[in-house]
Amino acid sequence: MKYTQATPIAALLGLILCGQSFADSRDPEHILVLGRADSDVMSMAANVQVLDELAIANSGASNLTDLLRGINGIQISDNNTQATIAMRGFTGAQAASNTLILVDGRRLNNIDIAAPALRAIPLSLVQSIEVLSGSAGVLYGDQAVGGVINIITRQPENTGATLQLGGGSFDSYQAQGDAYGRINQAWSYYGSANYHESDNYRDHNDSQTGSVLARINYDSSATHFYAEASYFDNKVQSPGALTLAQFLHDPRQAADPASQDYQHDMTQAWRMGASHQLTSIWALSADLDYSDSLVTSMNWGSRGRNERSLLSVMPKALASFPTEHGAMTVIVGGDFSRGTSAFSFGRENTQTVSSGYVQATVPLSSRISYVVGGRYAEARDRLFDDNVYPDGVDLSQDATAFELGLNYRPSAAQRWYVRMDDNFRFAKVDEQAYTPKGITGLKPQTGRSYEAGVDWIYTDFNVGLNIYRLDLEDEIIFDNDPALTPDGGPFSGANINAEASRRYGVNSRLGWQMAFDMELIAEYQYIDASLTAGENQGKRLSWVAPHSGRLQLSQTLGDHWQWQVETIVNSSRFVEGDSANLGDKLPGYGLVNFATNYYRDHWRLGLRIDNLLDKQYVAASYYSEYGNGYYSGSGRNVQLTLQYQF
Repeated sequence: MKYTQATPIAALLGLILCGQSFADSRDPEHILVLGRADSDVMSMAANVQVLDELAIANSGASNLTDLLRGINGIQISDNNTQATIAMRGFTGAQAASNTLILVDGRRLNNIDIAAPALRAIPLSLVQSIEVLSGSAGVLYGDQAVGGVINIITRQPENTGATLQLGGGSFDSYQAQGDAYGRINQAWSYYGSANYHESDNYRDHNDSQTGSVLARINYDSSATHFYAEASYFDNKVQSPGALTLAQFLHDPRQAADPASQDYQHDMTQAWRMGASHQLTSIWALSADLDYSDSLVTSMNWGSRGRNERSLLSVMPKALASFPTEHGAMTVIVGGDFSRGTSAFSFGRENTQTVSSGYVQATVPLSSRISYVVGGRYAEARDRLFDDNVYPDGVDLSQDATAFELGLNYRPSAAQRWYVRMDDNFRFAKVDEQAYTPKGITGLKPQTGRSYEAGVDWIYTDFNVGLNIYRLDLEDEIIFDNDPALTPDGGPFSGANINAEASRRYGVNSRLGWQMAFDMELIAEYQYIDASLTAGENQGKRLSWVAPHSGRLQLSQTLGDHWQWQVETIVNSSRFVEGDSANLGDKLPGYGLVNFATNYYRDHWRLGLRIDNLLDKQYVAASYYSEYGNGYYSGSGRNVQLTLQYQF
């Protein structure tokens, strides 16, 4: 294999020659949870994409990470142990704290800096995925900075079951199944189980992942209730970072053949919620979530243990007031959470966040509406660390957010919108516990997002364009400068409030329904992300690819066959952590993926080939003056699945 560089122009030209398909957005989609109320996408002043169940099945993707990789505006950093999802120009290290990931509205983000466990969500469980690009500080508060991804799990209404078996490259095997049905007219049940194991692309990178979920629902004309329990278990060996010489010689090798490093995550979660339509105008709802996790690991031969727990309560009231121009909707709610993270090396921290918000969508005419809202949030931390805070310390902080947007819909097929939304994030518990000497606690990171966009949806064409600017103050990052190490700190560097940063960007999309049941989708994203203050003022933010794009060609052949091919392109970028832009850039690259499905009665046979051309590329990298570390992207990966629906 050769380590080749592809310029953005050349890569995008390559898209035309060889090009997966997301939800056909010609028909209005309805957001189930993302807006915290049912909403028509075309009536929202926001850049929203919806990927439905059929598009997920047609993609042939075997895991959530590969599926999200192809969504316009998402960049992924994968250290071969855990992947992080970045939106709107954040590095891999920042992404886990600046992109909010939800499952049916429940936060998957951790209270510490560990990335959300995407492996916990098997694709067999997913009904649709909603992606809001941009800040959502009013609706979701903490960490909804670059965007929000809401994963909607299946809610079957009839009785049946599904069984799927699969396998493929790198000795990978999977089995998953679910069963669902009605107990009576009001009560229903749903259960799902999944298991996957693989040797994966690199040596010493074996993984075993399993999950189970059980849910019961009650539905009547005015009342809905659900209760759910789930368990997730994932163990993966950590192959470590390679030097550049090792990467070029053999990207599949482990950094240390004798390494015993691994990470093992076990999470239990319980959820329940209820909603009731009080009157023709007002409805009340509330959700209660609790999860606890145990993470054991081996890093550089040293054992680690982290126990996490998170309790969340989310009540809200929704109203729909009739007016002469349409319904005026109001959402009033609160988010309350208490999380604890205890580490084996003598650190135990607790964070409590309380917030309230209100948002109203008001029609000015049959074609124009505006949205306005605000949120107040307060975070309280109790920090204890054997080395840094042996006597413990208490912190208290607050933040606010304001939102204003305007949506103009001159016809059913067209809309224009502008939007301003504040964002913020509180430092994670392990960030607060490791700050420079003389500094107790980090200030909240705050920012403001501005964007404008237009969508045209016609019979054969749909076009979307979104432009934005994101400004951040007191951005929370880790600086490895030895001079910042806190007294008693076991490793160099500290978490700091960094210089201000600014991101400009453009997202564009073209969909064309062609002859012979073929569809072409072309997407392009540009990000200009740089520091606007401090010693690195004017320098580009590391790891952020300025240019990215995707081209997909798909076709339905009669009643049984469907195929699609896509190319995903990322331009060159600086190694993560190279804030001064001192080192060489990572080369750009393009990946070609292919999928085909055969449907017959209750059967589906699927084939997906990721990285069809077996390109060698870097999936994550980290800068160091002593030598950078590189993590390999996966080579050609062939997966075959067989599904039967009873």
